[in-house]
Amino acid sequence: MSRLFRLYEKKRGGRRTGSKTVGSFGEALFFGIFFVVGCGTMAYMLVALAWPEWRANRQFEETTCVLVGKRVGSKETAEGEPVQFRPEFALKYEAAGRAREADGVYDVTNLYSSDEAGVKSVIEQFEVGKKYPCWYDPLDPQRVVLVRGYSLWLYVSLLIPLSFIVIGGGRMIYELAHWNASEERRSVLDSAAAVDWFEAEAGERHFPNVPDGSNQTNSPGTKLAYRLPISATFGWTLFAAMAACILWNALVAGFVVMVVRDIALGEPDWVMALTLLPFAAGGVWLIVYFSRQILVATGVGPTRLEISDHPLVPGMPYEVFLSQAGRLNMRSLEVWLACDERATYHQGTDTRTEIRRVYEYRCFVREDFEIPQGLPFESRCQVQVPEGAMHSFLAIYNEVSWKLIVRGHVKGRPKFEREFQIVVHPALAGQLVS
Repeated sequence: MSRLFRLYEKKRGGRRTGSKTVGSFGEALFFGIFFVVGCGTMAYMLVALAWPEWRANRQFEETTCVLVGKRVGSKETAEGEPVQFRPEFALKYEAAGRAREADGVYDVTNLYSSDEAGVKSVIEQFEVGKKYPCWYDPLDPQRVVLVRGYSLWLYVSLLIPLSFIVIGGGRMIYELAHWNASEERRSVLDSAAAVDWFEAEAGERHFPNVPDGSNQTNSPGTKLAYRLPISATFGWTLFAAMAACILWNALVAGFVVMVVRDIALGEPDWVMALTLLPFAAGGVWLIVYFSRQILVATGVGPTRLEISDHPLVPGMPYEVFLSQAGRLNMRSLEVWLACDERATYHQGTDTRTEIRRVYEYRCFVREDFEIPQGLPFESRCQVQVPEGAMHSFLAIYNEVSWKLIVRGHVKGRPKFEREFQIVVHPALAGQLVS
């Protein structure tokens, strides 16, 4: 009996081949850790450093303070040796109608530096007993800073967690999108002629503003002539949903912590708490949406479409081979031929893009059946672009795109839809069928 997770596949001589499922899971987990670390670090830097710095520069109110003390603050090792330093000042100032005192004040980040000489030079710029401008937080008047400004190093360092997010998230999305996928069978005939990348082949016909369709013919099929590539939009959708879910909820969590802290201090800010409710609801919706996308990515096996010829010509029939893998209890599985029109235009100073589906036809449907583990569902059908239909077209402001769409509904799981782009050429004399 086949299992969902097998540590080993077939035994060949003295060697065992590893399970692709376990390998994909391990690689997705490895890069997932990269992604989570990047998102966590990014969220911390935004909430703990960038956001307070922005508030200090834009929302803190100015007042005048008297410097009553200064010193070099330090962090020490376990042996008592100071290794990190920061300037610290004691102030007397007036805020919110009251005289206040604060100690250990400098900037809003409260970060330490290993440059002791630089810290001492900062302290020497201020004299005890003199008056200086300072800025306090109107939400917490006891929070005050002696200097403001933006730290360039902070925004440059955001590139580090951003690289973790892009690399880890991108690879994890790739692994999830190819979950349980069988290795592609790519065969290249030894007798195939070499391709000249700079000059057209003899007899090849080119049409202006019509995609060449080379991406659809660079992978030979196992049953028919060509294996169509799946659209990459699903992977980007999953990546965007994951990034939005983690970043949004991390930022909301930072504000929730501040609200809870104010409540614990006996100074609740109910306006902020009520304002956070719709943002928290949006975070819950993002979690649900991302969870549904994960179910589709990991719970549904790979979908493969092969076609007998490419590009297509209106009025001519073509055979399509469908393969759907995965251990699934299907309510329905369908293949649709569709055409979309895209138009980009200017409205005032805005640029708008509209996409409209102008044609859709169901070529195949199968209902209420099961797909066992390790034995994909396979079937064939015919597709035919209507005679007289508009061919594929690509320009700066207009596009006509044809595609084959596989739509599936698995019992107990969200519906899924996978697109396979195709190219339709104009019909020439002698190619039309009656």
